[in-house]
Amino acid sequence: MNTNHKIRSMKNELFKELDWTSTLVPFICIALLCVLFVLFPEGSSAFLNSIRFFLGDRFGSFYLLMGLGALICSLYAAFSRFGSIRLGDLEKPQYTNLQWGSMMFTAGLAADILFYSLCEWMLYADEPHISDMGTVQDWASVYPLFHWGPIPWSFYIILAVAFGFMLHVRRRSRQKYSEACRPLLGKKVDGPLGRLIDLTAVFALLAGTATTFSLATPLLSMALSRVFHLPETPALTIAILVVICAVYTLAVYFGMKGVARLASSCVALFFLLLAYFLLGGGESQYIIETGISAIGNLTQNFISMATWTDALRTSSFPQNWTIFYWAYWMVWCVATPFFIGSISKGRTIRQTVLGGYFFGLSGTFTSFIILGNYGLSLQMHGKADLMAIYRQSQDLYTAIMAIFDTMPAAKAGLLLLALTMIAFYATTFDALTMVAASYSCRSSQEQKEPGRFIKLFWAITLMLLPIALIFSEKSMNNLQTVSIIAAFPIGFIIILIVWSFFKDAGAYLNEHK
Repeated sequence: MNTNHKIRSMKNELFKELDWTSTLVPFICIALLCVLFVLFPEGSSAFLNSIRFFLGDRFGSFYLLMGLGALICSLYAAFSRFGSIRLGDLEKPQYTNLQWGSMMFTAGLAADILFYSLCEWMLYADEPHISDMGTVQDWASVYPLFHWGPIPWSFYIILAVAFGFMLHVRRRSRQKYSEACRPLLGKKVDGPLGRLIDLTAVFALLAGTATTFSLATPLLSMALSRVFHLPETPALTIAILVVICAVYTLAVYFGMKGVARLASSCVALFFLLLAYFLLGGGESQYIIETGISAIGNLTQNFISMATWTDALRTSSFPQNWTIFYWAYWMVWCVATPFFIGSISKGRTIRQTVLGGYFFGLSGTFTSFIILGNYGLSLQMHGKADLMAIYRQSQDLYTAIMAIFDTMPAAKAGLLLLALTMIAFYATTFDALTMVAASYSCRSSQEQKEPGRFIKLFWAITLMLLPIALIFSEKSMNNLQTVSIIAAFPIGFIIILIVWSFFKDAGAYLNEHK
Protein backbone atom coordinates (compact mmCIF):
# COMPACT_ATOMS: atom_id res chain seq x y z
CA MET A 1 0.00 0.00 0.00
CA ASN A 2 2.80 2.39 0.90
CA THR A 3 4.65 1.50 -2.32
CA ASN A 4 1.61 2.28 -4.47
CA HIS A 5 1.16 5.55 -2.63
CA LYS A 6 4.80 6.51 -3.28
CA ILE A 7 4.46 5.70 -6.98
CA ARG A 8 1.31 7.81 -7.24
CA SER A 9 3.07 10.66 -5.42
CA MET A 10 6.02 10.47 -7.82
CA LYS A 11 3.68 10.52 -10.82
CA ASN A 12 1.80 13.50 -9.40
CA GLU A 13 5.11 15.27 -8.80
CA LEU A 14 6.19 14.66 -12.40
CA PHE A 15 2.93 15.85 -13.94
CA LYS A 16 2.70 18.87 -11.66
CA GLU A 17 6.27 20.13 -12.00
CA LEU A 18 7.23 19.20 -15.55
CA ASP A 19 6.69 21.68 -18.38
CA TRP A 20 5.53 19.13 -20.91
CA THR A 21 5.44 21.48 -23.87
CA SER A 22 9.07 22.55 -23.51
CA THR A 23 10.08 18.93 -22.92
CA LEU A 24 8.07 16.83 -25.36
CA VAL A 25 7.82 19.04 -28.46
CA PRO A 26 11.61 19.24 -29.06
CA PHE A 27 11.99 15.57 -28.11
CA ILE A 28 9.34 14.52 -30.63
CA CYS A 29 10.99 16.68 -33.31
CA ILE A 30 14.37 15.03 -32.70
CA ALA A 31 12.78 11.57 -32.72
CA LEU A 32 11.03 12.31 -36.04
CA LEU A 33 14.32 13.50 -37.52
CA CYS A 34 15.92 10.23 -36.44
CA VAL A 35 13.21 8.29 -38.24
CA LEU A 36 13.70 10.36 -41.40
CA PHE A 37 17.47 9.85 -41.24
CA VAL A 38 17.00 6.08 -41.06
CA LEU A 39 14.34 5.86 -43.77
CA PHE A 40 15.81 8.44 -46.17
CA PRO A 41 19.53 8.62 -45.33
CA GLU A 42 20.82 9.99 -48.64
CA GLY A 43 18.16 12.63 -49.19
CA SER A 44 18.14 13.90 -45.59
CA SER A 45 21.95 14.00 -45.51
CA ALA A 46 22.17 16.03 -48.72
CA PHE A 47 19.48 18.46 -47.54
CA LEU A 48 21.05 19.05 -44.13
CA ASN A 49 24.54 19.41 -45.54
CA SER A 50 23.32 22.03 -47.97
CA ILE A 51 21.85 24.05 -45.10
CA ARG A 52 25.00 23.60 -43.06
CA PHE A 53 27.16 24.74 -45.99
CA PHE A 54 24.91 27.76 -46.56
CA LEU A 55 25.16 28.87 -42.90
CA GLY A 56 28.89 28.23 -42.65
CA ASP A 57 29.75 29.78 -46.01
CA ARG A 58 27.34 32.73 -46.13
CA PHE A 59 27.05 33.51 -42.44
CA GLY A 60 30.45 32.33 -41.24
CA SER A 61 31.36 35.83 -40.09
CA PHE A 62 28.40 35.74 -37.70
CA TYR A 63 29.87 32.78 -35.83
CA LEU A 64 33.35 34.35 -35.76
CA LEU A 65 32.00 37.65 -34.42
CA MET A 66 29.94 35.77 -31.83
CA GLY A 67 33.14 34.18 -30.54
CA LEU A 68 35.04 37.44 -30.29
CA GLY A 69 32.03 39.16 -28.76
CA ALA A 70 31.65 36.51 -26.04
CA LEU A 71 35.34 36.80 -25.15
CA ILE A 72 35.25 40.61 -24.97
CA CYS A 73 32.01 40.65 -22.95
CA SER A 74 33.35 38.13 -20.41
CA LEU A 75 36.53 40.16 -19.85
CA TYR A 76 34.54 43.37 -19.61
CA ALA A 77 32.24 41.78 -17.01
CA ALA A 78 35.27 40.75 -14.96
CA PHE A 79 37.30 43.96 -15.04
CA SER A 80 34.54 46.59 -15.06
CA ARG A 81 32.32 47.64 -12.18
CA PHE A 82 30.24 44.48 -12.72
CA GLY A 83 33.13 42.32 -11.50
CA SER A 84 32.48 43.15 -7.84
CA ILE A 85 28.92 41.80 -7.86
CA ARG A 86 28.67 38.70 -5.66
CA LEU A 87 26.48 35.90 -6.95
CA GLY A 88 24.33 35.26 -3.92
CA ASP A 89 24.33 36.29 -0.28
CA LEU A 90 27.01 33.86 0.96
CA GLU A 91 30.15 35.29 2.55
CA LYS A 92 32.30 32.61 0.95
CA PRO A 93 31.74 30.38 -2.10
CA GLN A 94 29.41 27.42 -1.78
CA TYR A 95 32.12 25.03 -3.06
CA THR A 96 35.88 25.03 -2.62
CA ASN A 97 38.00 26.10 -5.57
CA LEU A 98 38.96 22.49 -6.34
CA GLN A 99 35.39 21.22 -6.14
CA TRP A 100 34.10 24.10 -8.23
CA GLY A 101 36.86 23.80 -10.84
CA SER A 102 36.43 20.03 -11.10
CA MET A 103 32.67 20.23 -11.61
CA MET A 104 32.96 23.09 -14.08
CA PHE A 105 35.69 21.42 -16.17
CA THR A 106 34.05 18.00 -16.33
CA ALA A 107 30.59 19.46 -16.96
CA GLY A 108 31.84 21.53 -19.87
CA LEU A 109 33.65 18.71 -21.66
CA ALA A 110 32.48 15.20 -22.43
CA ALA A 111 34.87 12.37 -23.34
CA ASP A 112 35.26 14.08 -26.72
CA ILE A 113 38.24 15.98 -25.30
CA LEU A 114 40.19 12.72 -24.91
CA PHE A 115 39.37 11.63 -28.45
CA TYR A 116 40.32 14.99 -29.96
CA SER A 117 43.41 15.40 -27.78
CA LEU A 118 44.82 12.15 -29.15
CA CYS A 119 44.10 12.79 -32.82
CA GLU A 120 43.17 16.38 -33.68
CA TRP A 121 46.65 17.29 -34.87
CA MET A 122 46.23 14.59 -37.57
CA LEU A 123 43.15 16.37 -38.91
CA TYR A 124 45.17 19.53 -39.48
CA ALA A 125 48.46 18.01 -40.65
CA ASP A 126 47.33 17.63 -44.29
CA GLU A 127 45.44 20.93 -44.42
CA PRO A 128 46.83 23.38 -47.06
CA HIS A 129 46.39 26.21 -44.55
CA ILE A 130 48.93 24.59 -42.21
CA SER A 131 51.45 24.41 -45.07
CA ASP A 132 50.80 28.07 -45.87
CA MET A 133 51.51 29.09 -42.26
CA GLY A 134 54.63 26.98 -41.81
CA THR A 135 55.39 23.38 -40.86
CA VAL A 136 53.30 20.65 -39.26
CA GLN A 137 55.67 20.78 -36.28
CA ASP A 138 54.96 24.47 -35.73
CA TRP A 139 51.19 24.63 -36.34
CA ALA A 140 49.45 21.25 -36.05
CA SER A 141 49.62 21.56 -32.26
CA VAL A 142 48.48 25.20 -32.20
CA TYR A 143 44.99 24.95 -33.68
CA PRO A 144 43.75 22.39 -31.13
CA LEU A 145 44.59 24.91 -28.40
CA PHE A 146 42.79 27.62 -30.36
CA HIS A 147 39.65 25.58 -31.02
CA TRP A 148 39.43 24.47 -27.36
CA GLY A 149 40.78 27.67 -25.85
CA PRO A 150 39.63 31.10 -24.64
CA ILE A 151 36.84 31.71 -27.19
CA PRO A 152 35.02 28.39 -26.65
CA TRP A 153 35.22 28.80 -22.88
CA SER A 154 34.04 32.41 -23.18
CA PHE A 155 30.67 31.15 -24.48
CA TYR A 156 30.25 29.18 -21.27
CA ILE A 157 31.65 31.82 -18.92
CA ILE A 158 29.69 34.89 -19.99
CA LEU A 159 26.43 32.93 -19.94
CA ALA A 160 27.34 31.31 -16.60
CA VAL A 161 27.73 34.81 -15.16
CA ALA A 162 24.36 35.88 -16.62
CA PHE A 163 22.57 32.80 -15.29
CA GLY A 164 24.34 33.00 -11.92
CA PHE A 165 23.20 36.62 -11.57
CA MET A 166 19.66 35.64 -12.53
CA LEU A 167 19.53 32.70 -10.08
CA HIS A 168 21.46 33.95 -7.07
CA VAL A 169 21.10 37.76 -7.17
CA ARG A 170 17.69 38.34 -8.71
CA ARG A 171 16.44 34.97 -7.37
CA ARG A 172 14.28 34.23 -10.38
CA SER A 173 12.53 30.88 -10.06
CA ARG A 174 12.29 29.89 -13.74
CA GLN A 175 15.60 28.39 -14.87
CA LYS A 176 15.12 28.94 -18.58
CA TYR A 177 16.66 30.81 -21.49
CA SER A 178 13.53 32.92 -21.83
CA GLU A 179 13.70 34.03 -18.20
CA ALA A 180 17.26 35.27 -18.74
CA CYS A 181 15.88 37.56 -21.47
CA ARG A 182 13.23 39.12 -19.20
CA PRO A 183 15.16 42.35 -18.39
CA LEU A 184 15.19 43.14 -22.11
CA LEU A 185 11.96 41.57 -23.39
CA GLY A 186 9.78 42.09 -20.32
CA LYS A 187 6.42 40.30 -20.30
CA LYS A 188 6.97 39.09 -23.86
CA VAL A 189 8.88 36.13 -22.42
CA ASP A 190 5.60 34.90 -20.91
CA GLY A 191 4.04 34.66 -24.36
CA PRO A 192 4.77 32.97 -27.70
CA LEU A 193 8.22 34.59 -28.00
CA GLY A 194 9.39 33.13 -24.69
CA ARG A 195 7.95 29.75 -25.60
CA LEU A 196 9.81 29.83 -28.94
CA ILE A 197 13.08 30.68 -27.17
CA ASP A 198 12.66 27.76 -24.76
CA LEU A 199 11.64 25.28 -27.46
CA THR A 200 14.70 26.24 -29.52
CA ALA A 201 16.94 25.80 -26.49
CA VAL A 202 15.62 22.36 -25.52
CA PHE A 203 15.76 21.23 -29.17
CA ALA A 204 19.44 22.19 -29.29
CA LEU A 205 20.07 20.51 -25.92
CA LEU A 206 18.57 17.20 -27.07
CA ALA A 207 20.36 17.32 -30.42
CA GLY A 208 23.68 18.10 -28.76
CA THR A 209 23.43 15.40 -26.09
CA ALA A 210 22.25 12.82 -28.62
CA THR A 211 25.29 13.35 -30.81
CA THR A 212 28.05 13.78 -28.23
CA PHE A 213 28.62 10.03 -28.41
CA SER A 214 29.06 9.98 -32.19
CA LEU A 215 32.84 10.44 -32.16
CA ALA A 216 34.18 9.20 -28.85
CA THR A 217 32.01 6.15 -28.17
CA PRO A 218 33.58 4.02 -30.96
CA LEU A 219 36.98 4.71 -29.38
CA LEU A 220 35.67 3.60 -26.00
CA SER A 221 34.17 0.47 -27.55
CA MET A 222 37.41 -0.34 -29.41
CA ALA A 223 39.51 0.12 -26.25
CA LEU A 224 37.37 -2.25 -24.19
CA SER A 225 37.24 -4.69 -27.08
CA ARG A 226 41.03 -4.91 -27.19
CA VAL A 227 41.45 -5.18 -23.43
CA PHE A 228 38.84 -7.88 -22.88
CA HIS A 229 38.96 -9.51 -26.36
CA LEU A 230 35.30 -8.74 -27.02
CA PRO A 231 33.78 -8.39 -30.51
CA GLU A 232 33.07 -4.79 -31.55
CA THR A 233 29.31 -4.98 -31.96
CA PRO A 234 26.35 -2.65 -31.32
CA ALA A 235 25.58 -4.78 -28.28
CA LEU A 236 28.94 -3.80 -26.73
CA THR A 237 28.28 -0.12 -27.41
CA ILE A 238 24.80 -0.36 -25.88
CA ALA A 239 26.24 -2.08 -22.82
CA ILE A 240 28.77 0.76 -22.45
CA LEU A 241 26.02 3.38 -22.71
CA VAL A 242 23.93 1.53 -20.12
CA VAL A 243 26.88 1.47 -17.70
CA ILE A 244 27.45 5.21 -18.22
CA CYS A 245 23.74 5.85 -17.71
CA ALA A 246 23.76 3.81 -14.48
CA VAL A 247 26.79 5.70 -13.12
CA TYR A 248 25.49 9.20 -13.76
CA THR A 249 21.92 8.30 -12.80
CA LEU A 250 23.13 7.08 -9.42
CA ALA A 251 25.18 10.24 -8.90
CA VAL A 252 22.31 12.53 -9.94
CA TYR A 253 19.93 10.61 -7.70
CA PHE A 254 22.03 11.63 -4.69
CA GLY A 255 22.04 15.27 -5.79
CA MET A 256 24.91 17.75 -5.96
CA LYS A 257 27.03 15.80 -3.45
CA GLY A 258 27.02 12.81 -5.80
CA VAL A 259 27.87 15.04 -8.77
CA ALA A 260 30.78 16.67 -6.89
CA ARG A 261 32.25 13.31 -5.89
CA LEU A 262 31.99 11.90 -9.39
CA ALA A 263 33.62 15.05 -10.83
CA SER A 264 36.56 14.68 -8.41
CA SER A 265 36.99 11.03 -9.40
CA CYS A 266 36.91 12.00 -13.08
CA VAL A 267 39.64 14.63 -12.62
CA ALA A 268 41.82 12.11 -10.74
CA LEU A 269 41.52 9.57 -13.59
CA PHE A 270 42.15 12.31 -16.15
CA PHE A 271 45.44 13.39 -14.58
CA LEU A 272 46.48 9.77 -14.09
CA LEU A 273 46.03 9.24 -17.86
CA LEU A 274 48.07 12.37 -18.60
CA ALA A 275 50.85 11.20 -16.27
CA TYR A 276 50.84 7.82 -18.02
CA PHE A 277 51.66 9.47 -21.34
CA LEU A 278 53.97 12.19 -20.04
CA LEU A 279 56.12 9.93 -17.85
CA GLY A 280 55.68 6.58 -19.56
CA GLY A 281 56.02 7.52 -23.22
CA GLY A 282 59.63 8.69 -23.13
CA GLU A 283 58.82 11.95 -24.98
CA SER A 284 58.35 14.31 -22.06
CA GLN A 285 60.95 16.86 -23.22
CA TYR A 286 59.45 17.07 -26.72
CA ILE A 287 55.92 17.27 -25.31
CA ILE A 288 56.74 20.17 -22.99
CA GLU A 289 58.85 22.13 -25.48
CA THR A 290 56.33 21.76 -28.31
CA GLY A 291 53.58 22.78 -25.91
CA ILE A 292 55.42 25.95 -24.91
CA SER A 293 55.98 26.81 -28.58
CA ALA A 294 52.31 26.17 -29.38
CA ILE A 295 51.15 28.51 -26.61
CA GLY A 296 53.58 31.15 -27.90
CA ASN A 297 52.32 30.86 -31.48
CA LEU A 298 48.72 30.98 -30.27
CA THR A 299 49.38 34.12 -28.22
CA GLN A 300 51.17 35.92 -31.07
CA ASN A 301 48.57 35.04 -33.72
CA PHE A 302 45.36 34.86 -31.70
CA ILE A 303 43.61 37.89 -33.22
CA SER A 304 44.40 36.92 -36.81
CA MET A 305 43.28 33.32 -36.18
CA ALA A 306 40.04 34.51 -34.59
CA THR A 307 39.20 36.90 -37.44
CA TRP A 308 40.45 35.05 -40.53
CA THR A 309 37.53 34.41 -42.90
CA ASP A 310 39.44 33.09 -45.95
CA ALA A 311 37.42 35.42 -48.19
CA LEU A 312 38.92 33.88 -51.36
CA ARG A 313 38.18 30.35 -50.08
CA THR A 314 41.73 29.22 -50.82
CA SER A 315 41.38 26.41 -48.29
CA SER A 316 38.00 27.01 -46.55
CA PHE A 317 39.80 26.19 -43.30
CA PRO A 318 37.76 28.52 -41.06
CA GLN A 319 34.51 27.30 -42.62
CA ASN A 320 35.44 23.65 -42.13
CA TRP A 321 36.93 23.93 -38.67
CA THR A 322 36.74 27.20 -36.71
CA ILE A 323 33.11 27.97 -37.53
CA PHE A 324 32.19 24.33 -36.94
CA TYR A 325 33.73 24.43 -33.46
CA TRP A 326 32.19 27.76 -32.48
CA ALA A 327 28.76 26.52 -33.54
CA TYR A 328 29.10 23.26 -31.62
CA TRP A 329 30.14 25.05 -28.43
CA MET A 330 27.21 27.43 -28.85
CA VAL A 331 24.78 24.50 -28.93
CA TRP A 332 26.22 23.16 -25.69
CA CYS A 333 25.66 26.60 -24.13
CA VAL A 334 22.06 25.62 -23.52
CA ALA A 335 22.90 23.53 -20.47
CA THR A 336 26.51 23.84 -19.28
CA PRO A 337 26.47 27.58 -18.36
CA PHE A 338 23.33 27.05 -16.27
CA PHE A 339 25.19 24.40 -14.28
CA ILE A 340 28.32 26.56 -13.89
CA GLY A 341 26.18 29.51 -12.84
CA SER A 342 24.28 27.42 -10.29
CA ILE A 343 27.48 26.13 -8.60
CA SER A 344 29.08 29.61 -8.53
CA LYS A 345 27.01 30.88 -5.63
CA GLY A 346 29.10 33.00 -3.28
CA ARG A 347 31.67 33.96 -5.91
CA THR A 348 31.97 37.40 -7.42
CA ILE A 349 31.57 37.83 -11.15
CA ARG A 350 35.31 38.55 -11.40
CA GLN A 351 36.14 35.32 -9.54
CA THR A 352 33.74 33.34 -11.72
CA VAL A 353 35.18 34.67 -14.99
CA LEU A 354 38.87 34.42 -14.08
CA GLY A 355 38.44 31.12 -12.26
CA GLY A 356 36.48 29.75 -15.20
CA TYR A 357 39.26 30.58 -17.62
CA PHE A 358 41.93 29.24 -15.25
CA PHE A 359 40.36 25.84 -14.66
CA GLY A 360 38.92 25.50 -18.17
CA LEU A 361 42.10 26.39 -20.05
CA SER A 362 44.37 24.54 -17.64
CA GLY A 363 42.47 21.34 -18.29
CA THR A 364 42.08 21.61 -22.06
CA PHE A 365 45.59 22.92 -22.74
CA THR A 366 47.21 20.24 -20.57
CA SER A 367 45.20 17.53 -22.29
CA PHE A 368 46.06 18.62 -25.83
CA ILE A 369 49.69 19.37 -25.05
CA ILE A 370 50.40 15.99 -23.44
CA LEU A 371 48.15 13.60 -25.38
CA GLY A 372 48.39 15.40 -28.72
CA ASN A 373 52.09 16.14 -28.66
CA TYR A 374 52.96 12.56 -27.76
CA GLY A 375 51.37 11.36 -31.00
CA LEU A 376 52.97 14.22 -32.92
CA SER A 377 56.36 13.24 -31.50
CA LEU A 378 55.95 9.70 -32.83
CA GLN A 379 55.26 11.14 -36.28
CA MET A 380 58.04 13.72 -36.29
CA HIS A 381 60.67 11.35 -34.87
CA GLY A 382 59.73 8.56 -37.28
CA LYS A 383 58.76 6.11 -34.54
CA ALA A 384 55.27 5.55 -35.99
CA ASP A 385 53.82 6.85 -39.25
CA LEU A 386 50.44 7.72 -37.84
CA MET A 387 49.52 9.89 -40.83
CA ALA A 388 50.08 6.95 -43.18
CA ILE A 389 47.85 4.78 -40.99
CA TYR A 390 45.17 7.46 -41.02
CA ARG A 391 45.40 8.10 -44.77
CA GLN A 392 45.23 4.41 -45.56
CA SER A 393 42.42 3.47 -43.19
CA GLN A 394 40.58 6.83 -43.05
CA ASP A 395 39.94 5.78 -39.46
CA LEU A 396 41.15 7.92 -36.57
CA TYR A 397 40.39 5.15 -34.07
CA THR A 398 42.89 2.82 -35.74
CA ALA A 399 45.52 5.57 -35.59
CA ILE A 400 44.81 6.12 -31.90
CA MET A 401 45.19 2.40 -31.22
CA ALA A 402 48.58 2.62 -32.94
CA ILE A 403 49.55 5.36 -30.48
CA PHE A 404 48.73 3.11 -27.53
CA ASP A 405 50.70 0.26 -29.10
CA THR A 406 53.87 2.32 -28.58
CA MET A 407 53.20 2.75 -24.86
CA PRO A 408 54.33 0.41 -22.06
CA ALA A 409 51.53 -1.76 -20.64
CA ALA A 410 49.29 -0.78 -23.55
CA LYS A 411 46.27 -2.74 -22.33
CA ALA A 412 46.45 -1.09 -18.93
CA GLY A 413 46.63 2.26 -20.70
CA LEU A 414 43.56 1.43 -22.79
CA LEU A 415 41.67 0.38 -19.67
CA LEU A 416 42.63 3.68 -18.01
CA LEU A 417 41.44 5.52 -21.13
CA ALA A 418 38.11 3.67 -21.04
CA LEU A 419 37.56 4.40 -17.34
CA THR A 420 38.41 8.07 -17.84
CA MET A 421 36.05 8.36 -20.81
CA ILE A 422 33.22 6.74 -18.85
CA ALA A 423 33.87 9.13 -15.96
CA PHE A 424 33.86 12.14 -18.32
CA TYR A 425 30.61 11.09 -19.95
CA ALA A 426 29.01 10.39 -16.59
CA THR A 427 30.01 13.75 -15.08
CA THR A 428 28.97 15.68 -18.19
CA PHE A 429 25.57 14.03 -18.24
CA ASP A 430 25.27 14.60 -14.49
CA ALA A 431 25.37 18.31 -15.15
CA LEU A 432 23.08 18.05 -18.18
CA THR A 433 20.53 16.02 -16.25
CA MET A 434 20.50 18.46 -13.33
CA VAL A 435 20.04 21.41 -15.69
CA ALA A 436 17.50 19.69 -17.95
CA ALA A 437 15.44 18.67 -14.93
CA SER A 438 15.41 22.26 -13.66
CA TYR A 439 14.92 23.69 -17.14
CA SER A 440 11.85 21.56 -17.85
CA CYS A 441 10.20 22.40 -14.52
CA ARG A 442 7.58 25.10 -14.45
CA SER A 443 9.54 26.84 -11.70
CA SER A 444 12.44 26.05 -9.43
CA GLN A 445 13.23 27.31 -5.97
CA GLU A 446 16.80 28.47 -5.50
CA GLN A 447 17.56 26.16 -2.58
CA LYS A 448 15.57 23.18 -3.87
CA GLU A 449 16.79 20.69 -6.43
CA PRO A 450 14.26 19.20 -8.88
CA GLY A 451 12.47 16.09 -7.63
CA ARG A 452 14.31 12.78 -7.92
CA PHE A 453 11.71 11.32 -10.24
CA ILE A 454 12.16 14.22 -12.66
CA LYS A 455 15.94 13.79 -12.55
CA LEU A 456 15.57 10.06 -13.22
CA PHE A 457 13.19 10.83 -16.10
CA TRP A 458 15.83 13.02 -17.75
CA ALA A 459 18.71 10.68 -16.91
CA ILE A 460 17.01 7.95 -18.93
CA THR A 461 15.62 10.22 -21.64
CA LEU A 462 19.02 11.71 -22.50
CA MET A 463 20.40 8.22 -23.14
CA LEU A 464 17.58 6.85 -25.31
CA LEU A 465 18.48 8.70 -28.51
CA PRO A 466 22.18 7.76 -28.49
CA ILE A 467 21.22 4.10 -28.01
CA ALA A 468 18.77 4.32 -30.92
CA LEU A 469 21.26 6.11 -33.15
CA ILE A 470 24.24 3.78 -32.79
CA PHE A 471 22.71 1.57 -35.43
CA SER A 472 23.02 4.23 -38.11
CA GLU A 473 26.26 6.19 -38.54
CA LYS A 474 24.63 8.45 -41.13
CA SER A 475 21.93 9.35 -38.62
CA MET A 476 24.59 10.34 -36.12
CA ASN A 477 26.34 12.59 -38.64
CA ASN A 478 23.07 14.13 -39.75
CA LEU A 479 21.92 14.84 -36.21
CA GLN A 480 25.29 16.43 -35.49
CA THR A 481 24.65 18.68 -38.47
CA VAL A 482 21.26 19.53 -36.93
CA SER A 483 23.13 20.62 -33.81
CA ILE A 484 25.34 22.92 -35.87
CA ILE A 485 22.32 24.41 -37.64
CA ALA A 486 20.59 24.90 -34.28
CA ALA A 487 23.50 27.09 -33.20
CA PHE A 488 22.39 29.81 -35.63
CA PRO A 489 19.20 30.83 -33.75
CA ILE A 490 20.92 30.05 -30.44
CA GLY A 491 23.45 32.75 -31.34
CA PHE A 492 20.75 35.42 -31.43
CA ILE A 493 19.33 34.18 -28.11
CA ILE A 494 22.82 34.40 -26.55
CA ILE A 495 23.00 38.04 -27.67
CA LEU A 496 19.65 38.74 -25.97
CA ILE A 497 20.77 37.03 -22.75
CA VAL A 498 24.08 38.91 -22.53
CA TRP A 499 22.37 42.21 -23.36
CA SER A 500 19.74 41.51 -20.68
CA PHE A 501 22.43 40.66 -18.12
CA PHE A 502 24.34 43.91 -18.55
CA LYS A 503 21.10 45.90 -18.43
CA ASP A 504 19.89 44.13 -15.28
CA ALA A 505 23.29 44.19 -13.57
CA GLY A 506 23.61 47.91 -14.29
CA ALA A 507 20.22 48.53 -12.71
CA TYR A 508 21.25 46.42 -9.70
CA LEU A 509 24.41 48.46 -9.15
CA ASN A 510 22.41 51.70 -9.40
CA GLU A 511 19.98 50.35 -6.79
CA HIS A 512 22.81 49.59 -4.37
CA LYS A 513 24.89 52.75 -4.69
